[in-house]
Amino acid sequence: MKFLPSQLLYFFHDRRAQRNLHSLIRFILFLCLFIGMYSVIFHVLMEMEGQHYSWITGIYWTLTVMSTLGFGDITFTSDIGRIFSLCVLMSGIVFLLVMLPFTFIQFFYAPFLEAQSKSRAARELPEDTSGHLIIIGSDRVALSLASRVRQFNYQYCILVNEVNHALDLVDQGYKAVVGDSDNPETYSLLRADQAAMVVLLSDDMKNTNAAYTIREVAPHVQVVANADSEESVDILQLAGSSHVFQFMYMLGEMLARRTLGTGTRSNIIGSIKQLNIAEAPAVDTPLVGRTVKDSGLRDATGMNIVGLWEHGRLVPARPETVISAKTIMILAGTEEQLDAYDDFVGEAPPMEAPVLILGGGRVGQSAANVLEQRNIDYKIVEKNPKLIHDDIHYVHGSASDLETLKAAGIDSAPSVFVTTHNDDLNIYLTIYCRRLRPDIQIISRATFDRNINVLHKAGADLVMSYATMTANTIINLLSPGKVMTLTEGLNIFRVEVGPSLAGKTLMDSSIRDDTGCSIIAVSRDDEMEINPDPTTPLGKGSSLLVIGAVEDERRFLDKYQA
Repeated sequence: MKFLPSQLLYFFHDRRAQRNLHSLIRFILFLCLFIGMYSVIFHVLMEMEGQHYSWITGIYWTLTVMSTLGFGDITFTSDIGRIFSLCVLMSGIVFLLVMLPFTFIQFFYAPFLEAQSKSRAARELPEDTSGHLIIIGSDRVALSLASRVRQFNYQYCILVNEVNHALDLVDQGYKAVVGDSDNPETYSLLRADQAAMVVLLSDDMKNTNAAYTIREVAPHVQVVANADSEESVDILQLAGSSHVFQFMYMLGEMLARRTLGTGTRSNIIGSIKQLNIAEAPAVDTPLVGRTVKDSGLRDATGMNIVGLWEHGRLVPARPETVISAKTIMILAGTEEQLDAYDDFVGEAPPMEAPVLILGGGRVGQSAANVLEQRNIDYKIVEKNPKLIHDDIHYVHGSASDLETLKAAGIDSAPSVFVTTHNDDLNIYLTIYCRRLRPDIQIISRATFDRNINVLHKAGADLVMSYATMTANTIINLLSPGKVMTLTEGLNIFRVEVGPSLAGKTLMDSSIRDDTGCSIIAVSRDDEMEINPDPTTPLGKGSSLLVIGAVEDERRFLDKYQA
């Protein structure tokens, strides 16, 4: 009931609703005219029969006959009176039982219900709203970003231009607002000048228009835009975008960096100043079969294993955890420590066959560019002739055809990238490649987050989600120095040493056993100690760089932060 005034206000301000209401009023007035006319004729005929009734009685008789109630307490005795009664009865059926309900529903009730629904889709934010995120676009990337910022307790809204679309998002639990992305008034209502960031995730043309429009209202707000084509990067920057990313190409680069046999054993996936976070497959290293405690990595390199990927699941690197051939270790250290790791486990064996890339779209081509920069040979399987650039690196045909895969080198390829935009096809190809080559490294792209676990179960060693990668990039921009999301479910976050940790050593605090998180660095003023000595007490006022999964982060904050 508390929303009824706003719904009525919205209803009566709508032009179509006003026209409908005027039509309903005209019909009611027309109906009243008939009732009055019938009441007059009733009096005339009753006077002719010698019966005398009041005007109220005439209206009462007219309504009872028109509504087919017919109490029978007042009747005509003449034939002309009975004929008049039949006329009143038939017209009442038409007017009261057919036309009035239809007119009421069509011109008032249905528009009111529509207005009631529309009133749920907001068109502006409260005047005191600030530090929020405005997301323009409503595809899977935008929804993934909204879910992520909600985890970090940021306010946000998703801007769409259709009311029904906004209502669908509201029903799914998202905060959606209605407005035109090319209208300055929209951004005034969304308090864009007080926002922390505006993210443009539509096509290049709409993003350019929106960026230019936003600058009229909010000249200093941070605007992040996605560019589908390389030619649009400069245009979006000229239109006012603070940061322009080609997320499709970024995904291809991330896939390529995770291939085996690049000459090094570790691949850097993120950096904070001199601290590097790297992934290192354990396959073909002397670490296979050892526990984390017995690996000797700390003594040889000064670096710790801070996490382990096991079939797509992040596992805490506890001392008793055994490293298997399928394990991908997460390492934290300086460049010198990572070089020491490569020396400790030995150089990666050289590739004797090209890497196989299934799909020659933007993601596949971007992965190929990275491999080419690293002097790694590759073959791209593509069935669209327009995407084939040469006969050396491309194989024309379907990736689901065995002869095509054999011609591309599936029998000897060290790694295969599954890069199509269709998750169903990616799952199919992952199962197919795993069946053909049980020992091959399979790195797959996921378009929808819900298919990440399915791709792991299908046989993929690593899965990179386009939506999650985009959301992580924006989260890292939104919280510089506070949180850094590296990959699926793996975060680095910064916390101050509180009373519960001050004066304790890392060895005594049991942080890893209690929460699953690892301390990768301790900062004091401008100095950062990477992989700190576990026997050194933590000083109050220092800040910790902590790495862990999302659930581990929540456990850490609940236990050690007020």
